Amino acid sequence: MKKRKLMREKRTSLPKHFAVHFAVHSAVRAVLMLLLLLGGFAALGGIRAEASGEENVVDLMFLHDTHSHLNPFPTVEDGKTQVLGGFARIKTLIGEQLRKNPETLLVDAGDFSMGTLIQVIYEEEASELRMLGDLGMVATTLGNHEFDYNAEGLANMLQRALESGETLPALTVCNIDWEGMAAKGLTQEQILLKEAFEAYGMEDYICVERNGVRIAIVGVYGKDALACVPNSPLDFTDPIEAVSETVDRIQREEGEDVMLVCISHSGTWEEEEKSEDELLAKAVPELDVIVSGHTHTKLEEPIVHGDTYIVSAGEYGKYLGSLSLKEMEPGRFRLQEYELIPVEESIPADKDTQTKIDALAAMIDEKYLYRFGYTGDQVLCSNEVVFSANQDLERFHTEHNLGNIITDAYKYTVETLSNGEDKVDVAVVPSGVVRDTFALGEITTEQVFNVFSLGVGADGIPGYPLVKIYLTGRELMTMAEVDASISGLMPTARLYTSGIHWNFHPGRILLNRITDVYMCDDLNRGERAELEKDRLYSVVTDMYSYQMLGSVTDLSYGLLSVVPKYEDGTPVDKDESIILYHGDQEIKAWSAIAGYMASFEDTDGDGIGNIPARYAESEGRKVAEEGGSLWDLIKNPNKFSIAIVIIVILLLAIVIGVPVLIVKIIKRKKNRAK
Repeated sequence: MKKRKLMREKRTSLPKHFAVHFAVHSAVRAVLMLLLLLGGFAALGGIRAEASGEENVVDLMFLHDTHSHLNPFPTVEDGKTQVLGGFARIKTLIGEQLRKNPETLLVDAGDFSMGTLIQVIYEEEASELRMLGDLGMVATTLGNHEFDYNAEGLANMLQRALESGETLPALTVCNIDWEGMAAKGLTQEQILLKEAFEAYGMEDYICVERNGVRIAIVGVYGKDALACVPNSPLDFTDPIEAVSETVDRIQREEGEDVMLVCISHSGTWEEEEKSEDELLAKAVPELDVIVSGHTHTKLEEPIVHGDTYIVSAGEYGKYLGSLSLKEMEPGRFRLQEYELIPVEESIPADKDTQTKIDALAAMIDEKYLYRFGYTGDQVLCSNEVVFSANQDLERFHTEHNLGNIITDAYKYTVETLSNGEDKVDVAVVPSGVVRDTFALGEITTEQVFNVFSLGVGADGIPGYPLVKIYLTGRELMTMAEVDASISGLMPTARLYTSGIHWNFHPGRILLNRITDVYMCDDLNRGERAELEKDRLYSVVTDMYSYQMLGSVTDLSYGLLSVVPKYEDGTPVDKDESIILYHGDQEIKAWSAIAGYMASFEDTDGDGIGNIPARYAESEGRKVAEEGGSLWDLIKNPNKFSIAIVIIVILLLAIVIGVPVLIVKIIKRKKNRAK
């Protein structure tokens, strides 16, 4: 997801200072008039936070997509290694704001879970939800990753949060389709979640008051969020229709002068016509603010449609969003200030909050990591290679060393744990499952887990397992074509591989962009080998990515399809049957990466292995070609490109031919009339 830095529709004049109400006490008015006479009116901006309810100003701070990042973490931001985030630092920033304005509103827009080792006690401790409560968040909504531990895991987490007795954020989602599900008959999972939501007190919206302004907060779950959950236990209604109906109800029940804040897990996209929260803003213009989660967007300035402001602060708590709005007329608000506050190392941690986080983190080794023989702070290797940021895997359609090392790790681990008996031809990772990158310096178990932190296995233990399937050479070519032609529509599906290489030209006809594809044993620096179309090749990936293979058919409108198979060529009919094990334990994707990291040779003699320097180099695994002649763009057409050309020609013939035919008919009628 690319950063959107400019407002799409900027207001022509945003006021810099607050207007003075005519009803202000005469003594205060006299002081203000004196300040005006002395040229000090600019100083009035400083009284905003301490203003009385008469000012009708709302200060709002927000988060979204924190993904279990309770502690600061090393990452690559703006091209350099930094240590960012941490709820204890965020608590300090919030505390500073609350001292200025105790009635500041705090909200979160979902995906508060799944992203660091803290998530492994999600069910047992509800760490993320409890810590949102510690920050003072008034409300949150569901994100797609709250379903990663399935219905039972989510229900258990909510129950544990309630049992903690701590202050928790309200949970609001307005578009769960209980009526539609009930008509079909609720499943056991749906009944479990319905009971859990009712016990927690989930509502379509909640109302609060801040600084004399009544505010309705409505949560909504987006279409793309739903598409990101394989076998979702719940059905959802259309987000726009649901929010519109909820807003109508709010204005009937609470009054039309209520400020409307939507905490949305839908997101914004670069293409405005596909940008869910922009479509929402246009369709429901009564909304004052949309806090937009899901796409990890960092908006340096709000997107503005009409009187609705869309705001986003990026992912993992790297930034804390802050804005102030002033009521200009009953029920309508104008933006005064907007800021994304970086959560940097220079910000002191709130001691009480950090103590709570430390107590939760202390459980991780004994409750989870012992199974894999690691501790959270264990150093696996040292890194001097500058890796791509995880966002780059979606932004830039080319080879990335981050994808290379992950897929090499899959191949290495599977072959090593089987003593070379379980050969891997191809390993694949899509960009959407890679959650962070490898920073410079020491790489610990926790940092590796942060890079691939998703899901739970069939064993009920956190972490998606690796799976092994078989595809024909022809299907591997299809996989390459999907990446080349269709991943632009869904950048989270961009593919990175070990074992197969391809070249593509983005200027060629859709579904015919691959110009070269071949096999190569990347892990062992093998030579080029031709791809055999009818041969079955072994492919290793993670369970989530395997389950999303069906999207290949959907994205190509049925033109392209990939059918996972067993070694004998029969279609896979049971997901659990393709999971890879070491002994009786699933091989988790993150642990495969950790094992590869721990295998590196110590090249500088300090007792710690070093990531090989070869990962600093391009290896030609995916090459985007540029330029070329017209012949280069049309040569070697396949059946899809030929069909597309025929369709285009027919459409042109219709577009040109129909008007010509109509003109001829009209002329004939006129001639007959004469």
